[in-house]
Amino acid sequence: MRLLRVGPLGRERPAVLDANGAIRDVSDLIDDWDGPALADEVLKQLRRVDISSLPKMDPASRIGPCVAGVGKFICIGLNYADHAEETGADVPAEPVIFFKATSAICGPNDKLEIPRRSEKTDWEVELGVVIGKEAKYIAEEDALECVAGYCIIHDVSERAFQLEGTGQWVKGKSADTFGPIGPWLVTRDEVDDPQALQMWLDVNGVAMQRGATSTMVFGVSHLVSYLSQYMSLQPGDIISTGTPPGVGLSKSPQRFLRAGDIVTLGISGLGEQRQVCVDA
Repeated sequence: MRLLRVGPLGRERPAVLDANGAIRDVSDLIDDWDGPALADEVLKQLRRVDISSLPKMDPASRIGPCVAGVGKFICIGLNYADHAEETGADVPAEPVIFFKATSAICGPNDKLEIPRRSEKTDWEVELGVVIGKEAKYIAEEDALECVAGYCIIHDVSERAFQLEGTGQWVKGKSADTFGPIGPWLVTRDEVDDPQALQMWLDVNGVAMQRGATSTMVFGVSHLVSYLSQYMSLQPGDIISTGTPPGVGLSKSPQRFLRAGDIVTLGISGLGEQRQVCVDA
């Protein structure tokens, strides 16, 4: 299934895409696509429903973040060897973990705000993993059973805030609108292999990033297991699993986002995003 949330900011309603791509309102069945609704039992019950009998929603409606009430927004840095190489960093011996403020989360096609004082706002297409069942000290071979599904994440980053001051990366990762997620959460049964997905990102129609999840240093099952050794993962938590090469920081000359730029990005089977950049 493809789960999404549709409607104005703060008033989104849960929906699903039917077999013909129509948006169907499931708000009479599900309160919202938050942690409790992502449990296997809930999704199994929904699969028994005749989706085509549910009310259609306006296809022109705003699409919001595909998950509500996110508790933790966990990110993995330098998780593609070719991206680590382009930034001049060593391939890490174990996952590099940082957090992104949940207030950065927005819809996949919402405007992307360039923060005040920003000179180096950068792009990063990433595979998002959404947790559906608590994972605590989980073994790698059992890790994918804790995943509700997958989505696109745009891990927008302000490189000067991230790298040129003191403190942790979170400052450069957490501005409002720096975490578009969606358009859909694709349930794990419809993703045969999360390590076999193609990824792309363009700016103003020019190719910037091309990659595949097959080149991750640490795959999804390893990341879920690894993180669960240090913190419990709760339903609705999101893991952003790293970006392939082609970020603006590593271009020669460097290229960063400005008001008026249009960013489009996608992952095979997970849909596409489109953001117009504006000044905050």
